[in-house]
Amino acid sequence: MLSFLPAPLRGLLAGLMLALNTLFWCWPLFALSLLKLLMPVAPAQRALRYGMHWIAESWMAVNSFWMDLVRRIEWDVQGLERVDMNHSYLVTSNHQSWADILVLQYQLSRRMPILKFFLKQELIWVPVIGLCWWALEFPFMKRFSKEYLARHPEKRGQDLATTRKACQRYKTNPVSVFNFLEGTRFTPAKHQEQQSPYRYLLKPRAGGVAFVLDAMGEQLSALINITIHYPDGRPDFWDLLAGNIRQVVVRLESLPIPSEFIGREYDQDAAYRLQFQQWINGLWVDKDALLAQLHAQFPARGRTGR
Repeated sequence: MLSFLPAPLRGLLAGLMLALNTLFWCWPLFALSLLKLLMPVAPAQRALRYGMHWIAESWMAVNSFWMDLVRRIEWDVQGLERVDMNHSYLVTSNHQSWADILVLQYQLSRRMPILKFFLKQELIWVPVIGLCWWALEFPFMKRFSKEYLARHPEKRGQDLATTRKACQRYKTNPVSVFNFLEGTRFTPAKHQEQQSPYRYLLKPRAGGVAFVLDAMGEQLSALINITIHYPDGRPDFWDLLAGNIRQVVVRLESLPIPSEFIGREYDQDAAYRLQFQQWINGLWVDKDALLAQLHAQFPARGRTGR
């Protein structure tokens, strides 16, 4: 434990361990990715994907080690028994911080198939890690504004094509397709700007999840709906590195995917689109109520600065 060290030093050491961990594992990952490109044979690609996922899970295990090293977080987690490594899932969560991703990986790695996050296309240019995401076949999405689509209607539906292409590759191995439905991290400013009807959440975006169901709905066993609460207050990534997060509360809920949503075309069927949005909004009403309960059960204690 490094809790005796001042927080800035803990953060620097954790950041160094994260960087070295990433640099160590990226090279075998790139090597297997190159082999996969050179061997377009389904059984070989399936085996190589398992190897690449093992590398990613090893990277996550080392991250969990340094997270424990800088501070033993108090975890209050319920629902992990609802997932396993043998099924494919659609997964979502509320989104407050970049720390959410490492929190999810800490709890879910090697308990369910590796999370494949939907990412903004610009993130492929993040040094080293962007190439790692590409090698692991994370779907990169390019979002266009309504004004841009009005000028370039030929770009309409490109996100759907990207999603379908990515999901086709997932049919040979169990996978957890992950989407932050809010599309961005919660901040009071964004909450105010959206005039969100939820107390603790931004408005959900249903399109990405609907496209996944269109592309691979029959393969997915359930929707895993995750709720994260930080009693110390909404952290930034530095708080995770510096060991300033004392407690994390996580709740997992496994929900059946309504059969009437499988194989439907979200962008073409207005009635289905409205029905699906109402279902997602209902999930968000329940999640907001759960967050209210968690705020009452685990009140704010203030973040440590040690």
